[in-house]
Amino acid sequence: MRKIILMILSSLLLMAMDLPQRTKTTIQAIDNKKQVTLTNSIPKGRSGIVVHSYGNGLFAITHTAISQGGTKATIGKYNMLKHDNLPTIKTDLKEGDQVIFGNLYDNVLLIAPNQKVYSSITKSIKKVWIHPDIYASFLIVNDEDRITKKNLKQFAMETQVGLVAIVAKDSLRIFDPISGNYLRRIAINTTINGKAQSPFYARFEQISTDIFSENDKKEFPAYYKGIEKIK
Repeated sequence: MRKIILMILSSLLLMAMDLPQRTKTTIQAIDNKKQVTLTNSIPKGRSGIVVHSYGNGLFAITHTAISQGGTKATIGKYNMLKHDNLPTIKTDLKEGDQVIFGNLYDNVLLIAPNQKVYSSITKSIKKVWIHPDIYASFLIVNDEDRITKKNLKQFAMETQVGLVAIVAKDSLRIFDPISGNYLRRIAINTTINGKAQSPFYARFEQISTDIFSENDKKEFPAYYKGIEKIK
């Protein structure tokens, strides 16, 4: 009975989770080529895009933006859709350009310890869930032996992932892979939901050291140890 009550409470907690949402603002002033002042305050660490209007219904993404907290944001080149056949946008920043933070926040990669935890979270929150099988394949192809902020960013840029939700022992950590910042920690109880799968839940029959690397001496960390070592 106690186990059933805990599972119900955990389910209710998941339903109440509030993930970061898309937020629109505009550039009020251009401090320099790499920093702008916004018309609205944006929480620190959120990534987004700058959209310029050319008139007559024509728009283009010209830059990326990362909030520094308050009304300040740093600006960079937009390179999420690199392709030799696509034109390079060279439009300068303009006051009045729209900035959309969290433009891809509906696309979420969930790193979970097992299928039960993965299913309970994905069924409770309405998002476009990018299955960890795709991330596991990415790690294999790139001969990566652990989860890092660097390979999460590369994966996100290639697959249009906006957020990574990482299940830790006591919380769901919400990570923006483009800015490299943790945005939120949401309390959660996963201890009742079974054994952790190493290195993380995926539908491969076996994810082992020799799959991830030709060097048999490399060992992918056990799930919770690997989560704590993401750098």
